[in-house]
Amino acid sequence: MRRAFLIAALLGLTGAAQVAAPAAEAPVTLHLSREPGLSAGVRAALRGLPGDVETVVLVQDLRTRAVLEARQPDRALIPASTTKLVTAAAVLDERGGAGGWWSAELTVPAAQVGRASVKAVTLRGSGDPTLSVADGAYSLRALARQAYARGLREVGEVRVDDLGFDSAAWEVPLGAPMTALRLAAWHDDPPVSAQAARERLGAALTAQLRAAGVRVTREDVGRAAPWQAWVPPARTDDQGRVLPPDPVTPAAARPEQGIASVRSASPFRVLAATLRPSDNLRAEELLGTLAHGANGTLRGALARERAYLRRIGADLSGVELHDGSGLSRDNRLSPRVLVAVLREQFDLPAPLPGKAGLPEALYRARGNAFAEALPQAGTGENVPEHDGRGGTMALRLRGAGLDVRAKTGTLPGVSALAGFVTGRSGHVLAFAVIMNGPEETPILTLRAVQDDVVRAVAAAH
Repeated sequence: MRRAFLIAALLGLTGAAQVAAPAAEAPVTLHLSREPGLSAGVRAALRGLPGDVETVVLVQDLRTRAVLEARQPDRALIPASTTKLVTAAAVLDERGGAGGWWSAELTVPAAQVGRASVKAVTLRGSGDPTLSVADGAYSLRALARQAYARGLREVGEVRVDDLGFDSAAWEVPLGAPMTALRLAAWHDDPPVSAQAARERLGAALTAQLRAAGVRVTREDVGRAAPWQAWVPPARTDDQGRVLPPDPVTPAAARPEQGIASVRSASPFRVLAATLRPSDNLRAEELLGTLAHGANGTLRGALARERAYLRRIGADLSGVELHDGSGLSRDNRLSPRVLVAVLREQFDLPAPLPGKAGLPEALYRARGNAFAEALPQAGTGENVPEHDGRGGTMALRLRGAGLDVRAKTGTLPGVSALAGFVTGRSGHVLAFAVIMNGPEETPILTLRAVQDDVVRAVAAAH
């Protein structure tokens, strides 16, 4: 009887209730679009290639965001020295733009700060390749003179801080070991080992300290003393009750304190000195700066580059990074990734000191640090070291009447070109062309076809 009553009640409630019909969902419209292929002019240019050369292409209008030309843009091939675009962009990002800097410091034991005579002075720094021995404000000489001005008169030992850098984890590129600290002069005369680097740094600093009027008693160069966090001992009162730890760290247990510090010029200078002539050693040195704070290893530095690419939204499918210069044939990059780097550096530019403006205006006013560090096509200077404004593009596209700022890449059987060109529309276009073929493929043929591609792109768009 009770069950019948409950059923009847429920039926009654159901009949009385107003049951809302499910709301009709708004129709979803998907717009699928296919990226364009290649224009007639670009197809005609590529017909000049040997048949066994694989070519991938991407061109994007940086004002409208439209993809203008595409051929397998997500296919990752050997990029050669266009790898340096990733290295340079990651370093510029890590330094905070063209207004950033690297630094070098001298430190002394905390308990001896302010004394004329100290047990040791330690050289610490960013590991960049621009620190000089005696030239300018960013030098060992400037550090030594600061230390003397602070009252330092005698040093027992000169030390070099290389504790956070694992030189053994790096292959030795171009006969120059990667080290925690570097000198600009090493570009042409590198030390043979990390130990030799430490000794040369220490000897150079010792000489500058003595020239500044500071007596150094030992000739041997030491390593920085490892620092461990202070763990205060347990405390109790007279009755054995536990007290809070002593909040004061003894001076002898504190980190070393700075007595001199210098900072570099804008990183733009060394980026230009790397990208324009395609300097392989400088590219590896710049990659080395990314290892600071990344376990001091090649793997850690490359991980920071990949992290940069992820932050800008690049698709890392197929991407392989093995060095900073592009010398490794194991590197793999796609036109999509290279154009993503170019687009990011255009959209969020690092202005050169004294320059300002919206992205396109800054680019046209030659205030975009990344773009200005690239080789400029057709400048005409013929210098063996490619260290003029035109760099490796100085003798290419001469007389074309085009504004092309682009990075070249060359290995046996490999040629690549990626950068910016202003099209006939007046828009700035980002482009990347990568060609891989047999090692005996004539490189001059590949370059000539690339130049024809750039002409065709600018004419079509």
